[in-house]
Amino acid sequence: MMGGMAGLEGVEQPRPRSSAAAARWSTATDDEQAFKELELFGNPTEEEVRLPSRPQSAATARRITSYVMLRQWQLPPQTAEHGVLLVSELVGNAVRHTGARVFGLRMLRRRGWVRIEVRDPSRGLPCLMPVREMDVSGRGIFLVDKLSDRWGVDLLPRGKTTWFEMRTTDR
Repeated sequence: MMGGMAGLEGVEQPRPRSSAAAARWSTATDDEQAFKELELFGNPTEEEVRLPSRPQSAATARRITSYVMLRQWQLPPQTAEHGVLLVSELVGNAVRHTGARVFGLRMLRRRGWVRIEVRDPSRGLPCLMPVREMDVSGRGIFLVDKLSDRWGVDLLPRGKTTWFEMRTTDR
């Protein structure tokens, strides 16, 4: 069993879902909350969204990501589920390990690909650690490595952008 994500223990986490439940993943309440958050923070498909570096922001980033992937981009539920999980991991790392006041979220789509970026002011690089079955932390980048098609880190003059990309089937 997986433990907390990137130091966000005790904070609302995505629940495991069966494939049958994935189609019902985003409820009307989630959509309404995500729409309010898009109005408040902005749309990460148009420009970088800056969120406060607090554990509660992981839930905000998940809802926004889910809304964009399912409603705006109309991607398959499993693709959205993986995207939301990976965003949660990157946000958790930014909140837990960087000491930042804010972090940025950006979502890009081009034919056949989705790219999601989390920017923070730290130049410390994430590490892909070996993971054992009983580990309760340290799985974030492992999950990003396993569920994305590619990922990486772009160092910036002040900080870094950690990103992942997933192939999509365009409709």
